[in-house]
Amino acid sequence: MLGVQSETFAVTLRTLVFIAALAVALPAQSLAQEAPPAVEAEPVVTLEVEIGVVSDYRYRGVSLSKDRPALQASATISHAAGVYGDVTVSTIDEYGIGPDGDGAGLELSLTGGWAGSAGGFDLDLALAAYLYPDGTGVNYVELPLSVSRTWDAWTLSAGLEYAPAQEALGDEDNAYVWLGGDWAPEDSDWAVTAWVGREDGAWAPDGKTDWGLGLRRAVGGRVTLGLTYVDTDVSWADAALVGEVRATF
Repeated sequence: MLGVQSETFAVTLRTLVFIAALAVALPAQSLAQEAPPAVEAEPVVTLEVEIGVVSDYRYRGVSLSKDRPALQASATISHAAGVYGDVTVSTIDEYGIGPDGDGAGLELSLTGGWAGSAGGFDLDLALAAYLYPDGTGVNYVELPLSVSRTWDAWTLSAGLEYAPAQEALGDEDNAYVWLGGDWAPEDSDWAVTAWVGREDGAWAPDGKTDWGLGLRRAVGGRVTLGLTYVDTDVSWADAALVGEVRATF
């Protein structure tokens, strides 16, 4: 009789242990199923590289490649705090020819700044240096700043690019102000951009206005195709229809 009771007690004990283990496991399993998936943290530092080719390098309405195609590349490193640095290079028509008969065939721009948001506006404040290797007396610095605001697919932007008096500008200053608009729906591969700018100073003693209207399409996630009409009111620069292909990595 005692042996039967001991066996019964053992079975009962095993049953209680099984029930207790099941009671612990089921809530844990339920919590695991209900827990939201882990969200990957945004990287603190990001690097973006872009390479491209344009049928004509137009800068503020004027061709810097003598109406010929240009190769371009840029690399931008950004910190989550908004601080960023950018290096951009483009082929250009020979510029800054010195007494030795050589000039620059490349334009190299180095930009450092901060981009962030305040009061519903996106701000970008920077310092840029434009360098022309093998060019004589043509390197200069500029202070670009811009502000923009987005409503759904629409973005309206305004900016000022000011170059203080320096040797490359004949010891005069220069100012370029612009207004731009973009339409880029999130569910579409197409985007439209337009701008108008006004320049006064060392590079435009009599004042100069330029404008443009462009259409872009994203292809395959990394490649963008573009076609832009660019014009200006100076008599020595003709209007142009500029095509471009760019890839981002």
